[in-house]
Amino acid sequence: MRLRSLLEVPELRLALVTGDDELDRVIRWVVTTDLLDPSRYLSGRELVLTGIMWRTSPGDSEVFVRALARAGVSALAAWDAVKGTIPDDLVEACARHRIPLFRVPEDVAFATVTEQVARRLSSARAADLTAVLDRHRRLVAGVTEGAGLGPVLELLDRDLGMRCWVLTPTGRVVAGPTPPAAPANLAHAFLTAPRLPHRHAPADLSLFPVAPDTTARVADWFVACAGDLADWPAERRALVSELTAIVALERARQDDRLSVPGRLTQELVRLVVAGAAADEVVPRLELTGLDASATFTIVSATSSGRLRPGELRTVLRETLPYDPVVGLLDDEAIALVQVEPGQDVAGEVHRTLHALAPGLGGDRLAVGVSDVVTAGELRGAVEEARYARRLSAGRGDAVSVVRHDELATHVLLLASVPDDVRHMFKVRLLDPLRTYDEEHKADLVLTLETFLQHSGSWTRCAEQLHLHVNSVRYRIQRIEELTSRDLSRLEDRVDFFLALRLA
Repeated sequence: MRLRSLLEVPELRLALVTGDDELDRVIRWVVTTDLLDPSRYLSGRELVLTGIMWRTSPGDSEVFVRALARAGVSALAAWDAVKGTIPDDLVEACARHRIPLFRVPEDVAFATVTEQVARRLSSARAADLTAVLDRHRRLVAGVTEGAGLGPVLELLDRDLGMRCWVLTPTGRVVAGPTPPAAPANLAHAFLTAPRLPHRHAPADLSLFPVAPDTTARVADWFVACAGDLADWPAERRALVSELTAIVALERARQDDRLSVPGRLTQELVRLVVAGAAADEVVPRLELTGLDASATFTIVSATSSGRLRPGELRTVLRETLPYDPVVGLLDDEAIALVQVEPGQDVAGEVHRTLHALAPGLGGDRLAVGVSDVVTAGELRGAVEEARYARRLSAGRGDAVSVVRHDELATHVLLLASVPDDVRHMFKVRLLDPLRTYDEEHKADLVLTLETFLQHSGSWTRCAEQLHLHVNSVRYRIQRIEELTSRDLSRLEDRVDFFLALRLA
C-alpha cells in the first residue's frame, strides 16, 4: 500500500501537511507511539501514529523525527488532541528529514486509522499471494511438461525483474544465463556459508538451498538471486520459496535411479562387480550409452559420515568430468567412466572433491580410481578401485583419492584373483587363528601381523606388543601348529602376508 492511497480512504480524511513528493513510499504496517525515541521498536516502512505526548519543548521534535528517519519509517500521522494543533517545529523537522506528515482529524481515532490501513494491507497481500500462486501454477506446469528450468527463470526475469540462476555445489550452472560472478566462487560461498540463505556481497547475490531439510549441502542444488534478501518484501521471499520448491521438483525429475536407464545402470554395475561373462556385460554397456569397444576407468567411493548412499551417488556423478554410469552396492558407489587414453579421471575427481570438502560438515569421502581397462577387464578394475578406496579410507583425510599407481604390486595381483579363490585362501590360513583367538583371547592374528611387519624379528615384535620374547615365540609356535605352516620359510610368510591383506 502506498502513501497516496491514504488520502483516498474516505473513513480517515487524512490531510497531507508536508512531503507531497514522497507519496509513492510503501507502507508495511502501522505503529502507534508516544515515545521520544521509538526507533528500537521500528523496523522500517511503518506509518507511525502519534498524539505528540512526547513533546515538552520545540527541540523534542528534532529528536523524535530524526529517530523516525533513522529507522526508515514511511510516514508520520499526528494530532495533538490537548492543544488542538500540530506544532510548527514538528512540521519543519519532518520537512527537513523528508518524512511525509499527515494530519489526523480530531474525531478520527488512531484505532480507526490502524484498522483501515491493516484491512487494506491484508487485501493487497492477498492479491499478491493470488498472483504468486498463479505464477506458481504456470511455473510448475512448465517444469512438469519437460520444459526445464530455463523458461521458469525467464518468466521471473520478464514479469518480476527477478534475475536468478540454478547451480550445483561444484559450480555447474543448471539453468540461467552466465552468472555475474564465477560459478566456482558462488559454489564455494554456498558450501562455506555458516547459515543459509546467505548474501554473497561481492556479486550482490543471495544464495538459497533447494532442499536443506532433506539433502546434504554437497548433494543439493542452490538458487542465486540478484539483490540482498534483507531488503526484499515478504512477497518476494515467498516467491523465492516457491522457486526453490520448483527447482527441487526438477532435481528429483533428473534423478534417474527409478527410471529405466537408472535400473539398467544399476544392473550393469552389479554384473561387472559379480564378474559376469562378456556376453552379459557388453549388451548392457551399449544399452547405457557406452561403447563396448572403448576403454574405461572404475571409480569406487564410500562415505564414513552422514552422507546417505543416494547422496554419495549424486556427488560422484557430479564430480566425474565425463558422463559416467554410477550404481550403488549397499553404501558403496561404483562408477564406470568411458575415457580416452591420457584423460586423468583421478586428477579431476581429486580437484572437484577438494572443492566440495568445505561442505561435507565432518563427513569423510574415500575414493579409489582404477587404471584404464577394456570392457573385458572391468572385473579386475573394480577390485583395483576398491583396494585403492580402502587405502584412501585409512588415511583419515576429509577427502582422500587414491589412484591405481599408488597401489603395491601384490595388491594389483590380488585384484585379478576371483572372489571365491581369494575367500578360500583367506579362510584356510586365518580362520583357525581367529577361532583360537575368540576362545582363548590369545591375539594370534595381531601377533602374526606384527611379526611380519618387523620382518620376523622376535625382539622388535616383542617390543611392539609389550611382551617377553619367549611369549612371542610361544604364540608363533601355536600359529604354526594351527595352520601347519612354518614361519621360518619365506613362501609361508608370503602366504600369511597376502591373507592378511585380503582380510
